[in-house]
Amino acid sequence: MARQERAIRTRRVILEAAGAVFDEHGYTATTISMVLERAEVTKGALYFHFPSKESLAQAVLDEQLSLGAVPPQPCKLQELVDMTFVFGQRLLSNSLLKGSVRLAVDQSAPPGVDHSGPFRQWADHVGAVLEQARDQGELLPTVRPAQTAGLLVGAFAGIQLMSRALTDRDDLAERISVLWGHLLPSIAVPALLTGIDWEPDRGARVLATLDTADADEVAMGLSAR
Repeated sequence: MARQERAIRTRRVILEAAGAVFDEHGYTATTISMVLERAEVTKGALYFHFPSKESLAQAVLDEQLSLGAVPPQPCKLQELVDMTFVFGQRLLSNSLLKGSVRLAVDQSAPPGVDHSGPFRQWADHVGAVLEQARDQGELLPTVRPAQTAGLLVGAFAGIQLMSRALTDRDDLAERISVLWGHLLPSIAVPALLTGIDWEPDRGARVLATLDTADADEVAMGLSAR
């Protein structure tokens, strides 16, 4: 068990280091040596988990969806709003997520790296949440969840790229707020609009709640020993 836990930790360290290097240098300029230096692990440890640079890049890409997880909300549109703000907030400091996002738009990645995967996964996930919102009567009757999901994923990708180029993402939360201010009135039933929170600091507040819950869970585990 201890060996397995060590292997899991090592794999995570390598992924986070790779995310940082891919974010800073892009796929083509990144080398395994750079990742080894950043992760401070042996070549054998890295190749045990990832047999090639392509497989390492794919693993970084595959982490993206989980990093947008948020607590469930009774209002599914609020849950969807929270996903975008939490994702945006984590983009400010999470090296693994930063690397995954850069790889998703890096056209220099070889055919063996599926950089389109996160777009499809996010569209499917957002579409499923929108279907739940529709079933709960939160959407206008003209809304088609799959089409709206594609629009939202594409729009979010665009504004985060623009924010990175212009302000190194310092204004990303404000841009997400503006996006929802335009999008929500076109998809949500009017009665819901006053109850949905899309203030720019929403992501920081949701993450603070998650961090508190994680700390409480750790404390409970320690007290039970």
